[in-house]
Amino acid sequence: MRLSQLSGKEIVDISRGERLGVLGQTDLLFDETTGSLKALIIPQMSWLGIRKKSEEFSIPWNHIETIGKDIIIIQNPYTKP
Repeated sequence: MRLSQLSGKEIVDISRGERLGVLGQTDLLFDETTGSLKALIIPQMSWLGIRKKSEEFSIPWNHIETIGKDIIIIQNPYTKP
């Protein structure tokens, strides 16, 4: 799957039934030595949709359960700094 195919998908935590963000608003964390994807870094948004730079959390790649047509389903836990 290409990164462009992931863009725009909503990320949902199935354990909490919580919408975490849209992949176009996230950063990706790669392992420098292997090039493998390690985690999604999701910024917290204010009610106006403005990114709060200091507040973000990461979802390890191995916690992603399913990538569907419009949604990415993750399984808890994710970590907030």
